[in-house]
Amino acid sequence: MNTSSMAQTGRSNAGRAARGSVTEGAARAGFTARGVIYLLVGVLALQIAFGEGEHQADRGGALAAVADKPFGSVILWALGIGLVGMALWRLSEVLFGAVGPDGRKAGKRALSAVRCVFYSFVAYSVLSFAVGTGSGGSSDKQSKDITARALGVTGGQWLVGAAGVGVAAAGVWIAVQAVRRSFHDKLKLAEMGPRIRKLVDVTGVGGGVARGAVFAAAGVSAVRAAVDYEPKKVKGLDDTLRSFSDTPLGPWLLVCVAAGFVLFGVFSFAMARWRRV
Repeated sequence: MNTSSMAQTGRSNAGRAARGSVTEGAARAGFTARGVIYLLVGVLALQIAFGEGEHQADRGGALAAVADKPFGSVILWALGIGLVGMALWRLSEVLFGAVGPDGRKAGKRALSAVRCVFYSFVAYSVLSFAVGTGSGGSSDKQSKDITARALGVTGGQWLVGAAGVGVAAAGVWIAVQAVRRSFHDKLKLAEMGPRIRKLVDVTGVGGGVARGAVFAAAGVSAVRAAVDYEPKKVKGLDDTLRSFSDTPLGPWLLVCVAAGFVLFGVFSFAMARWRRV
């Protein structure tokens, strides 16, 4: 066997090891943690829709709600560690490629890199909250602060506007992919019974459309903030969710979107069980 073949075999073995039991466990823990957070945010949003909310409907509010419960500290640590697992799994995809025929393409690796950075940040915020050095962060305040700093640099309006368009476009793409049931390509459908598969379809489509709607609305708010040069007009997750109550449908649209977040939480649990890793 020549040196080139040996090197190729080594890379192949490394790739298989990266997708071994440890990495698979990390990914499934990550999907579970993501599911819990989406489920909690959805419940908080439902409470807001019915005028009973005590916490913001975002990650910070979800963490605060968990901390108020018995064994809250243990749950927070479990969520943080699970999200670390998600970040490490995405890093393995950057290094060795994702599952699927096009998993080694540069575009897929780049997307995995973005997701790795995102989940690393989320894991850090959750673990900081768990040890008492962080507040979980208000998504609304963070969005306004970041926008204000971006608008202060040269070309900031164009930067914020482009980011807003990108987020809105991502929202449309997420919703369309959900309606098309593109998630089927990532699931072990053969291992599901008819009822489970139907449940996965309902949660995947409903949850994906709700996520897409929130992304799109948040992106539009960023574009408005850029056009008007007013950072206060940008909306974080909590403000974006609450804005659905200001539509002609009133709080019922917020109820639908909040229910969609709950569905996406359940869908994440299904991904933890049947996702091809």
